[in-house]
Amino acid sequence: MATTKNSNSPSGDRRVRRTHTALARALIELVEERDLSRITVADVAERAGVSRSTFYDHYRDVHELAEAACTAMIDGLIESLPGPGPETADPAPEATQSLEAFFASLAEHAGLYRTLLGPQGSARVVDHIRRRIAAAVYGRLHQITAGDPVGHSGPPSDIPHDVPAAFTAGALIGVAADWLQRGCPRPPAEMAALTWPLFSSLYHRVDAGTPT
Repeated sequence: MATTKNSNSPSGDRRVRRTHTALARALIELVEERDLSRITVADVAERAGVSRSTFYDHYRDVHELAEAACTAMIDGLIESLPGPGPETADPAPEATQSLEAFFASLAEHAGLYRTLLGPQGSARVVDHIRRRIAAAVYGRLHQITAGDPVGHSGPPSDIPHDVPAAFTAGALIGVAADWLQRGCPRPPAEMAALTWPLFSSLYHRVDAGTPT
C-alpha cells in the first residue's frame, strides 16, 4: 500500500493527489520507453519533477507505484463495463462501446499493463482486477436476476462466492492479458465485438433461482 504524509487538510490532500498524478504520469511515459525492471526511482522522480525523498514519502519502490497507477486506472474502466441487456443477436451499442473503451485504454497504456499482467507481472494487480471485475459482474447479475435496481456497490471482498462472476472476471483478464502480450493485434472495436457475446452469454444463463 502507498503511504502519504501531510494529508490531514484539503490543501494537503490536493498536494498528495497532484504528486500521485505526476508520479503515475511519469511512470506511464517511462514504461513506454523501456521495461519496468529498468526504471529506477531516480528516473521517475526526475521525469515527474520531484525529489527522490518525495517519491519515498508516497511509495516504497517503482513496482508499488506501478501497481497503484494500474489499479487506479482499471477501477475507472471496470465501472464502465457493460451490464446485462436483451439477449439478441446484435449487441446493444452502449455494451460494445464500453468494452471498446476498456480495450482502448488497455492499448493506450499497453506497456504498463503488459508488464503487470504478464508472466513476470504483479500478482497483486491481477488479483485486484479479478476481484473488482467479479464484484461488478456480480452486481449486474443480481440486478437482473433479483430485480435489484442498484446491484452490488460494496467492496469486492463483500460479495459471496459466485461462479458466473468469478468465471467472467477470470476470462476477461485472460483475454486482455493474451491480447496485450501479442502486441494488441486486433483493434479495440474488434475485440469488443468478439468479447461481448462471450461476456453477455453468462448473464442469460443465470436465472432467478440460481444459488450464490
